[in-house]
Amino acid sequence: MLEILTDSVLDCLKLLPFLFLSFLVIEYIEHRMNEKSRQLIFRAGRFGPVLGGLLGMVPQCGFAAMGAGLFAGEVISPGTLLAVFLSSSDEMLPILLSEGMPFHDAFGIVLTKAVTGMICGLALDVVAGKIGWRKKRLGNHAQICESDNCHCEEEGSLLKSAVIHTGEIMMFLFVITLLLGFTMENLHLESMRTFWDRFPLLEKMVIALCGMIPNCGSSVLVTKLYMQGLVTRGALFSGLLCGSGAGLLVLVRENRNQKENLLFLTILFISGVTAGCILA
Repeated sequence: MLEILTDSVLDCLKLLPFLFLSFLVIEYIEHRMNEKSRQLIFRAGRFGPVLGGLLGMVPQCGFAAMGAGLFAGEVISPGTLLAVFLSSSDEMLPILLSEGMPFHDAFGIVLTKAVTGMICGLALDVVAGKIGWRKKRLGNHAQICESDNCHCEEEGSLLKSAVIHTGEIMMFLFVITLLLGFTMENLHLESMRTFWDRFPLLEKMVIALCGMIPNCGSSVLVTKLYMQGLVTRGALFSGLLCGSGAGLLVLVRENRNQKENLLFLTILFISGVTAGCILA
């Protein structure tokens, strides 16, 4: 037990400098791009899912929450929000790179998520247009959420924000690393792989649900599971596509139509699992 605890602490400390520098850059991007991105998405019209997919490639936690606020304010379409959620990178990219994945492989995952988001978002808007989902209400500026739980909208020190964000992720990372250490100590890796090989769809569904935990730690969990060899590549995509950090929390909190929220969450889950099966 002491060995697992020590290894978990050392693993996290090795990642600390890289994560801090990564989040310092990410905080700068958030403060510089958030309002511009908001305006771009608003003006994108029917091409909203394409722009949403592109913006989601930027490794930061604010776009999903921002998109949820715009959707709650009836400014963007369901397809645009779906594209933003599916493509949002959150903490995935810094973790992948800090774990030693080559940049071109990590970027390939980011790009695949973005393209998947665009395709699913455009498809959803076509269906939404045919059934009249929000068609008459889009463009209402009355309720645009300014809160995304990451406080990206607040003015303040980028250094302070990066330190706080790094500290939060390090805590998640330590807990997850510790749990995975105990799991691998008491459960043979081959037995888990055999189980997932027997039930591949179940694997993707379970990891997709893990990704939908409304917290930035969900992407850390899914990424660590993959890097430790505990889940397949298809499951990685299912979890990361469904993960949108605080975005889901903002959606449920700000959009008062809970039936609409449930429908959207179901579509998000189905999209993530289906894409994971295709990309496996």
